[in-house]
Amino acid sequence: MAMQIPFLDLLRQQQEIDTEIKAAVTRVLDSGNFILGREVAAFESEWAAYCGVRACAGVANGTDALTLALIASGAVREGRADEVITTPLTAGYTALAIRNAGGVPVFADIDPRTYTIDPFAIEKAITPRTRAIVPVHLYGQLAAMDEINELAKHYGLIVIEDAAQAHGATLDGARTGSFGQAAAFSFYPTKNLGACGDGGAIVSQDEGLIERVKALRQGGHFASLQGESAGRNSRLDEMQAAILRVKLRHLERWTERRRLIAARYLAELRESELVLPAATAGHVYHLFVVQHHERERIRMQLQSRGVETLIHYPYLLHQQPLFRRPEQHALPVAERVAGKIFSLPLNPQLTDTEVSAVIAALL
Repeated sequence: MAMQIPFLDLLRQQQEIDTEIKAAVTRVLDSGNFILGREVAAFESEWAAYCGVRACAGVANGTDALTLALIASGAVREGRADEVITTPLTAGYTALAIRNAGGVPVFADIDPRTYTIDPFAIEKAITPRTRAIVPVHLYGQLAAMDEINELAKHYGLIVIEDAAQAHGATLDGARTGSFGQAAAFSFYPTKNLGACGDGGAIVSQDEGLIERVKALRQGGHFASLQGESAGRNSRLDEMQAAILRVKLRHLERWTERRRLIAARYLAELRESELVLPAATAGHVYHLFVVQHHERERIRMQLQSRGVETLIHYPYLLHQQPLFRRPEQHALPVAERVAGKIFSLPLNPQLTDTEVSAVIAALL
């Protein structure tokens, strides 16, 4: 019988740090404080320091993080149908967050090498209604932030990073979250830094922006409860913050393990039929996404040998009913790769034996 290799087994990570997690949970239970207490404040400080920024606000999930960042930055204004340019190749929550903020998601094509949004395509998508760009650091790799920021400066646009898949990714020594006016993170359990439930955060060098987020996450109120903005009920709870503080201590070690596995895939699959991902220095390999023109045949081959694969993402956003617009032009690069991409297992708890088995199943 073939070895069974799941795409991701979260229980393995839990077992690896079980004692630390249970101590953190017990600490919260014994405190009797469960919302916006010491654990959240400590995690906000620690996460801001890790990202290399001045301030952080914890919220309920990554979608709210992006929504509130767009509102607090002024990128999207109520009732104005402000356009926000983003990529069609991402989770639907990116565009949903733009919609939730009151904006209109506009999609620009991707770079065929990195799969991240193409700055040249962004420029072609700018209209008089454009207010912001939301680059997604896809699969663990930073978007072309130097070029994107140059465009934003030239056209007077706000940049909000969707960093949900790129905790700790770097460009020229700077970490994800430090390139735009703000950045939104998700701590969904499958992320490189994942909670034991939902969680999210916004980081920024602009402390005033983060203070606005902290009001918006409480319904739009400051401490006096005299707020005038319609915010959200969106708070990172103490339990998840305590768990994230534990996992943050292990993040760099886990990232190095991801990079080691990716390096093996890149080296040992270079003679395979697969189109392998770009290997950039700051990549944190949230996912290892490959291409094949006969995707389903290869996936079935892997399945028969006990290797589970997934597709990230099977449906491009500009083609989905919720986000489709009559004026949206074709996006040929994204449309070409969408039927070919799939993801191989890659996570820090994957064993060397399992990595060898995945490679063998493809050769």
